[in-house]
Amino acid sequence: MKTAEIKRRYLAHFEANGHAVVPSAPLPAIDDPNLLFVNAGMVQFVPYFLGQRQQPWPRAVSVQKCIRTPDIDEVGKTSRHGTFFQMNGNFSFGDYFKAGAIPLAWDLVTKPVAEGGFGLDPERIWATVYLDDDEAIEIWKKTGMPAERIVRRGKKDNFWSMGIPGPAGPCSELYYDRGPAYGPDGGPEVDEDRYLEFWNLVFMQYEITNVRSKEEFDIVGELPAKNIDTGMGLERMAALLQGVDNMYEIDEIRPVLAKAAELTGRTYGAKSGHAASESHPDDVRLRVIADHVRTSLMLIGDGVTPSNEGRGYVLRRIMRRAIRSIRLLGWQDKALPELMPVARDCMAPSYPEVAAEFDRISSYAYAEEDAFLATLRAGTTILDTAIADTKKSGGAKLSGDKAFQLHDTYGFPIDLTLEIAAEQGLTVDDEGFRRLMTEQRTRAKEDARTRKTGHTDVSAYRGVLEDGGAVEFTGYAETSRESRVRALLNKGERLQSAGEGDTIELVLDTTPFYAEGGGQQPDTGLITVGGGQVEVYDVQQPVPGLIVHKARVVRGEVRPGESGFAEIDTNRRRAISRSHTATHLVHQTIRNFLGEAATQAGSLNAPGRLRFDFNTPQAVPPAVLHDVEQQVNEVLLADHEVHAFVTSQEEARRLGAMALFGEKYGDEVRVVEVGDYARELCGGTHVARSGQLGLVKILSESSIGSGVRRVEALVGIDAFGFLAKEHLLVSRLADLFRIPADQVGDRVEQTVTALRDAEKELEKLRAQAVLGGAGAIADAARDLNGIAYVGAEAPEGAAGNDVRTLAIEIRGKIDQKRPAVVAVAAKSNGKASLIVATNAAARDRGLSASDLVKGALGGRGGGNAELAQGGGVPASETVKLLGAIERSISEAG
Repeated sequence: MKTAEIKRRYLAHFEANGHAVVPSAPLPAIDDPNLLFVNAGMVQFVPYFLGQRQQPWPRAVSVQKCIRTPDIDEVGKTSRHGTFFQMNGNFSFGDYFKAGAIPLAWDLVTKPVAEGGFGLDPERIWATVYLDDDEAIEIWKKTGMPAERIVRRGKKDNFWSMGIPGPAGPCSELYYDRGPAYGPDGGPEVDEDRYLEFWNLVFMQYEITNVRSKEEFDIVGELPAKNIDTGMGLERMAALLQGVDNMYEIDEIRPVLAKAAELTGRTYGAKSGHAASESHPDDVRLRVIADHVRTSLMLIGDGVTPSNEGRGYVLRRIMRRAIRSIRLLGWQDKALPELMPVARDCMAPSYPEVAAEFDRISSYAYAEEDAFLATLRAGTTILDTAIADTKKSGGAKLSGDKAFQLHDTYGFPIDLTLEIAAEQGLTVDDEGFRRLMTEQRTRAKEDARTRKTGHTDVSAYRGVLEDGGAVEFTGYAETSRESRVRALLNKGERLQSAGEGDTIELVLDTTPFYAEGGGQQPDTGLITVGGGQVEVYDVQQPVPGLIVHKARVVRGEVRPGESGFAEIDTNRRRAISRSHTATHLVHQTIRNFLGEAATQAGSLNAPGRLRFDFNTPQAVPPAVLHDVEQQVNEVLLADHEVHAFVTSQEEARRLGAMALFGEKYGDEVRVVEVGDYARELCGGTHVARSGQLGLVKILSESSIGSGVRRVEALVGIDAFGFLAKEHLLVSRLADLFRIPADQVGDRVEQTVTALRDAEKELEKLRAQAVLGGAGAIADAARDLNGIAYVGAEAPEGAAGNDVRTLAIEIRGKIDQKRPAVVAVAAKSNGKASLIVATNAAARDRGLSASDLVKGALGGRGGGNAELAQGGGVPASETVKLLGAIERSISEAG
């Protein structure tokens, strides 16, 4: 049974039993700041389980795309580790409980294939339950499961929690006996390879607190609303139903693995469910390739693009591991154009969008491979130098600093550094590298957390939310309103009052203040409470539903429970709204010219200006950028109505509203449309008509990463002000050149070209002056133990290329039968540099230009035995450098 068919049957079974079919959330679409990707089927339902949101249905079913990276180094070594997987899940929110969940699972897995089930042999299915869960045992017995195939297990295996205080409960897991060929008798307690787990039913009936570890916590009591969260690994079920031994053999992965094996001339033979043997490293690499190519396809499909941070960095690492693995197997050509289309064809039956969006997906994938191949070339050269320096100094271990620099600056994988170093007989300070990586990640996480929460414990915000529910935002319709102060906080502590000069976080019951989000900067303004007043300088939403005003008390005293009057800075709001509407127009217009693949990757909507990031593999030509600006301003002149409305996701898609990759939307969405020109899902604030923008002026377009471009623009009065200054500048240049204003551009271009030509001519003259004395300098070569040595200083300020050419010219004028070493020192910008050239006869005597340079410069410098250079020391040391070269030659002789 194909994987897509397993997915279809699972959804159909639960839909027929009253479950709402909920689409998979996009892989990066999560509310938890501690997660980069959705890593379990229940992630998008967490707010319902925690009571933060009211669920729109009593029971639901989904097949969720998931990414897990903590075990990335184990991928390929076992038959069960993968970065991308799919989790079939059915959920009940206080509706049915154990007596409903267990029969639903049993019915689906044992029902004959002809009747829509999976047709597993009921005599080979085992169940595990929590130690004291007698209720679950009795329900399993009623399905026909014999007592000898029901196993009690402890907290480690059969009790679930999120690792934090909150809902938790016992689990019941289903296992399938694959037969004696896979291990001994005795059930899951004896061998979890023979008895393969494929379904986990979680009964969330308790509340836990004081969580000390996975197995150590305190149970507070039973929850009144008991929820069901069950998960069935799609890949594991596919392996069972397709009669294969491991996940790499299923229909969604095997073709990619087979293609990689074909390209590299390898034979894939490790089909055992056991861990791959160390004697079969090729099998492991083929599995890594298959898994990582599929993962890359799905991540890019959900809007993630390769970068040096966050989700983009994870994607980059995964892609580069795949590329490196296939090169280690001997394939030296580009690999992704061969493998990505195969992965697309495997996944398209379940996810048609990967076929529809393949041009966009492949453009990023192939560009990343090109960039990585260049990185490999550059990084290998740097690593070779570092290894040589380490050996020369007598060391046996490459420093963690050097490994981190290769990884952080050049994108060179640490595992590749370890492998190359080992080939040269060196180890790597892996502990030092990991420490530096941890420090970098900690800084990045702390920066992100500080921006949202100001170091405040998130649990404090959750407490405020639980006490009073979600804060109502009224800012679409009004800019001021009466409200009540619900809570005051400072660094995670609830306050009973705050006085003049205090910095606080203030929560109202309702607010017109917009919390930063969707690229839109927050509102600022004033809140007057009794005899006190606070100045709001930032507004955030640290947990979904809770709007927090960061403010300073500028007068009097503020207390929770008091009534107040909230009023935003309307001038700032109007300016930001103009920028946000302009961003929508720029987005739509760029797509008009570059195609649907040019999707938004980020934005900033600030007073009078905007920044718009979008995905495209190449720079936007200036002529196209001009046309984009022209079309946007034509939309402003048309003065379209800007209209916002709330509708269903399905209706929004039917209307053609653009949704942003990586954003999570509920069943009801807010659509903002500018006439019939632009239509987009958006929670921000906007103008009433496009004509209110006045003018949009694009300032620049640039690259901010692989496949991501940035446009910056001014809006409204800021745009007019920029054009006024530009007009003054052009007028002044016209006066200086004594030409009409419309000829300034051509005249400036001509002048710059003339200056460049003059500079080139000066460089030629300087080079001639430097090289003119090469013959005389060569004639003055001194004999050092049979070696002709020339030590000379180049004219001060001579260009580096000229100095190198001078050294080569001098060497060429010395009899080639005579061993010769030429050293030329130069001064420029307060620094000294040194170039050394040797001829073949000198190299035969054991003299190396690279060794001579590094000896003079204390280990610095680069090059080879024939020609080398170095520098960076004070200009006053030129004589000292030439003396050091002379001593080295004398000692060698």
